[in-house]
Amino acid sequence: MNVRPGITRSKWALCWGLVPTALVLTGCTVGPNYVPPQTATLPTWHSQLGDGLVVGETDPHVLASWWTTLKDPVLSSLIERAVAGNLDLKQAQARIREARARRQATRGALFPTLDATSSATWSRSGARGTPTVSTEAYAANFDAAWELDLFGGIRRSVEAAQANLEAREEDLRDTLVSLSAETALNYVEVRTYQARLAAAEASLKTQEETYELTLWRSQAGLGDELAVQQARYNLGSTRAQIPSLRTGLEEAMNRIAVLLGETPGSIHMELQKPEPLPVPPAQVAVGIPADVVRRRPDIRRTERELAAQTARVGVATADVYPRLTLNGSIGLETLSLGNPASGSWLLSGGPRLTLPLFNKTLRPNIEIQSALQEQALLQYETAVLSALEEVENALVAYAQEQQRRDNLGEATAAAQAAVALAQNKYETGLTDFTTVLDAERSLLSFQDQLNQSNGTVTSNLIRLYKTLGGGWTSMVTASAAPVGQQP
Repeated sequence: MNVRPGITRSKWALCWGLVPTALVLTGCTVGPNYVPPQTATLPTWHSQLGDGLVVGETDPHVLASWWTTLKDPVLSSLIERAVAGNLDLKQAQARIREARARRQATRGALFPTLDATSSATWSRSGARGTPTVSTEAYAANFDAAWELDLFGGIRRSVEAAQANLEAREEDLRDTLVSLSAETALNYVEVRTYQARLAAAEASLKTQEETYELTLWRSQAGLGDELAVQQARYNLGSTRAQIPSLRTGLEEAMNRIAVLLGETPGSIHMELQKPEPLPVPPAQVAVGIPADVVRRRPDIRRTERELAAQTARVGVATADVYPRLTLNGSIGLETLSLGNPASGSWLLSGGPRLTLPLFNKTLRPNIEIQSALQEQALLQYETAVLSALEEVENALVAYAQEQQRRDNLGEATAAAQAAVALAQNKYETGLTDFTTVLDAERSLLSFQDQLNQSNGTVTSNLIRLYKTLGGGWTSMVTASAAPVGQQP
């Protein structure tokens, strides 16, 4: 072995002798090892399942694209466009790319670093009356350093970065769940407003005919002015409802456009033709509570955040232990580029051990990270309870609204028959106009409530699918590529 002057063989032996020992020590990783939390759930749902709901196992493919069960091609097209163009989704994808780059940067600390530097200087000096002296100097160096991860601080940092990346991926999936549900809810709102408008305009036409009838009867001496004025204010009341319905329709369409990443008003032509409301499927499998805990992206995200915070406790713990860094440098200094062999070589290297002897911030930092870990665990448990509550509420809302819709259907049919009877009796002089007025008011109210209830039933089903965590499995992978380009 050729050794440069100034570096003895015993020093080289000592330096290289530390390497095997350090490599053995790098297997030590301090801090708590992450264990996924175990959450106890009931074997079934507390709420009584209403018509169309079954406890059967949910089909992952059906749940992933639940909107196809509504059999509305316009809705399916809107959701596909939202997945391709929504800006919140693009932000979530960018956050994944950021987290992946941070993980790669953190992992890079596990490997040695090598830097190359070079310099050149020229100088001229001389006193008055003496010749000027010119000098040149050139230098080139290679510097290497490698921090041996003796106690796993870097490995814990990589572990935290990996868990954070996975949490951002769950963020993307959660955004998909919300996006598909919000697009569908606003679409149902559009169709509901259109149905309410159609009912109001049909009622308005009937009330106009009634007003003309009362006016004719009054002019013919068969009725009084009171009936005319009653028919007139009933007509005005119905007309006053229409502008607010049109406003709500416009707002719902504009919200859909924004969800698609388009300017408000861009999809009005597509949706201006009234279409029937999407009809819920005959049966919906809701699975069991444990399925929701495993599937919902918001719960999965909080679990990954807990894993990341657990790893950060290890990072803080490793800071109180020694650090060992191997450094090496080789360089050349010469006065002439044309004759580098005439220059001098410099070779240096050796270990550097850093011992934290007095640092009052290290131990408190462990306590800080441990407290944050406890908070992350509580956030996970809160997310689980909130998710189960949302599902229970959605089950009740869907079942109860179906009963309300059925009752409103019966009331609307009875109100239609009552209007026909009241108008017939009024025309034959067997009753006064107040009976007709009350019947028409009741019919319009029941029709409006029934249309709203039809929309609410479908909306509650959409909310149920959302609480079950549906809408992401087949539409996103672990990569951050644009979701619209996923296979």
